[in-house]
Amino acid sequence: MARPVTLFTGQWADLPFETLCKKAKGFGYDGLELACWGDHFEIHKVLDGKSGAGYIEKKWATLQKYDLKCFAVSSHLVGQGICDLIDERHKQILPENVYGDGKPEGVRQRAAEEMKQTAIAARKFFDAAPQEIKDELPRVVVNGFTGSSIWHLVYSFPPVLPNQLENGYKDFANRWNPILDVFDAHDVKFGLEVHPTEIAFDIVSAKRAIDAVGGRKTFGFNYDPSHFVYQGVDYVQFIREFGDRIYHVHMKDAWFSPTAKRSGVFGGHLPFGDPERYWEFRSLGHGSVNFEEIIRTLNFVGYKGPLSVEWEDQNMDREHGATEAAAFVKKADFARSSIVFDAQFDR
Repeated sequence: MARPVTLFTGQWADLPFETLCKKAKGFGYDGLELACWGDHFEIHKVLDGKSGAGYIEKKWATLQKYDLKCFAVSSHLVGQGICDLIDERHKQILPENVYGDGKPEGVRQRAAEEMKQTAIAARKFFDAAPQEIKDELPRVVVNGFTGSSIWHLVYSFPPVLPNQLENGYKDFANRWNPILDVFDAHDVKFGLEVHPTEIAFDIVSAKRAIDAVGGRKTFGFNYDPSHFVYQGVDYVQFIREFGDRIYHVHMKDAWFSPTAKRSGVFGGHLPFGDPERYWEFRSLGHGSVNFEEIIRTLNFVGYKGPLSVEWEDQNMDREHGATEAAAFVKKADFARSSIVFDAQFDR
């Protein structure tokens, strides 16, 4: 059976929920991965003791109205605030109740509490899902970021002191283990989108992050190849190494130049869309990612969850791109063989 193809709503949060549902169905999607911003998944409304049940019921009714499913919610923005070195940039991405007065440690503490509440809200939301969704739901997942207190040390000059990186992973563990305890209590998985500026941004740092939290299975990954390809990281090997921790998959493409450019991996402080950039996020099928190898390897590790399009392309109309991307993923996906192809030679 083909995996459901969903659309991550994070880049569409300017649209009201029902408007996006109608558009997503028209684009060709089977469902949505709901972002915890805009009006797409409002955790405090989910958890409201008086009106929460009605809010949840209306969400599922709207999804069903457009024949859409949902298998995950995502809290990237709040997650970024948990371990980061907080500055004025965070005010533009964090909810007002989390950013507050902007004092860094207070922001981090409030972001951590918000993430705990997100796990509780996700469990409540999916417990109320229609039975056909529950039958297809491999697990309840909250995707997101972690932030990082050591990302600024990624280039080692002035030389990074031996204890600085170790302390960064300890800080991550100290802040995230209590959050993961809440995820455990409600049987929810956290899927870190491995990404520059997070505690894990490649295979090596992902392994170190797992070790930092004691290998607990609550902590896994929202796999997205677009964040590996331009770094030169083997994005297929990531699936092989962490297949049992891939709790959700983003389908997103990125292009990097086959020839030298005037800017490098770090982008030369150029905005996305600038022709001088060495790499760009691009609509699916227009970049450098080999999606056939990804599908083959996801099949090998037994991933049965959704394939969620995170659509980003600064130089393409998003409705055109999202429509094209849905068709691309449906064509790219295929099931693993249930037979040995040469067994028919036996007599």
